[in-house]
Amino acid sequence: MSKKRTILLYNPKAVFFDMPLALISIGTQVCDSYNVIIIDARVEQNVDDLLKKHIGETLLVGVTSLTGAPLKDAITFSEKVKALNAEIPVIWGGWHTSLFPERVLNDVPQIDIAVQGQGEATFKELVEAIDSGKDLKEVKGISYRKDGEVVKTPPRAMIDMNEFPRLNYDLIDVERYFSAKGMRQFDFITSIGCFFRCTFCADPFVFNRKYSGLLPERVVDDLMYYHDKYKFDDLNFQDETFFTYRERIVEMAKRLKEYGTPFSWAATMRADQGRRMELEELKICKEGGLRRLLIGVESGSQEMMDWLKKDIKLVDVFQCAKWCKELDLQVIFPFIVGFPGETDESVEASKKVIRELAFMSDGFETPIFYFKPYPGTAITQDVVDKGEYEMPESIQEWAEFDYVGSRGPWVDESKFDFFENYKFYLRLLRQRKRIWLRPMTTIARWRLKRYYFGFPIEKWIYDRSKVSKKLS
Repeated sequence: MSKKRTILLYNPKAVFFDMPLALISIGTQVCDSYNVIIIDARVEQNVDDLLKKHIGETLLVGVTSLTGAPLKDAITFSEKVKALNAEIPVIWGGWHTSLFPERVLNDVPQIDIAVQGQGEATFKELVEAIDSGKDLKEVKGISYRKDGEVVKTPPRAMIDMNEFPRLNYDLIDVERYFSAKGMRQFDFITSIGCFFRCTFCADPFVFNRKYSGLLPERVVDDLMYYHDKYKFDDLNFQDETFFTYRERIVEMAKRLKEYGTPFSWAATMRADQGRRMELEELKICKEGGLRRLLIGVESGSQEMMDWLKKDIKLVDVFQCAKWCKELDLQVIFPFIVGFPGETDESVEASKKVIRELAFMSDGFETPIFYFKPYPGTAITQDVVDKGEYEMPESIQEWAEFDYVGSRGPWVDESKFDFFENYKFYLRLLRQRKRIWLRPMTTIARWRLKRYYFGFPIEKWIYDRSKVSKKLS
């Protein structure tokens, strides 16, 4: 019996510890016929040693790409692969590659093939083509070099997720991710794509506003299999819009409740999706394990929401908040400030809605982010077309583009200072269950009511108390 060829899949360094679901998914498609090894630089300390150990029997290398700092490590790893064996094909996929397939190939000579969009079927066909020496032109959804030119094949239509096999999480060491997270939290995705048209999001560009989701019985069957195997007590659904079909989610929750609600779970929800639910349906979700929702608000101004094409109303947000408070559900309500052309009135409206939601419940969190143009979004294309913003061009420039904690040119120093203080006192307010911090949280509420952040002695004390933050 011949030895299986190895397929190396690489996840670059990043600042979060979600399980590498994309690599697990494409690896699952070929792991029966090939020795699939996932190297995740976020949890591995000996990446170079692992690469050298397996390069001899490697058929090809796959690398996932995320815009920003992770690109730098992805490029470095690809260079190391080619330095060890220039004949091994290096395949890139993921968000950045889906947005810029030709640019990726032109900028990084070590990359041989770029995969766009949903990658499971494409990757399987690629592996078979490379192993058998077939022409790549028959593989849909890729770009590659031929005779010094980039060739782009026709796009691949979205495939129903139910056609794919159960993901093989044994391709990673699940316990290492539990350890990195600080909790036995499992990651899972039940759907891809999104029907909606938000102008600050790249999803409409990558998936063309298409959607596919697993059937509720398939979701629960898979989850119970994983739960029996890995003994997790919390689950993080990584879907873009988990509650797209409420009947699907309610049915899933009912089935989990029948199993005795073996774990808690967190998921995303659009505010309009929540408003269309009945309170009793949301209650069923909680009884089935729901502990936290992430409901993107983005702005407290209805005019700004409409400009962003969020297709939700503020009344939707507050109806969701009211029900979640009644059911004692945790909610994260993210906001973004500093959009191009955003008025002072819009910023003031966001400040008020942020504060109102934060005051409603101890379980509500209102994180604030600064808008930075993300490639593939309608807003980004608009400001570039108007000459108001110059985007990075090469992948090397994109690798220096920082999204974490940074701000765009539409946030001046005064606005930045205000919101940095605002964010601190909102975080401090959420510590009000800690008895020894109550004097400071009382002051935080007083400051937030008045937007007064002068002489922030509480920040000095808090920073030195090293209060641990629970990972969610």
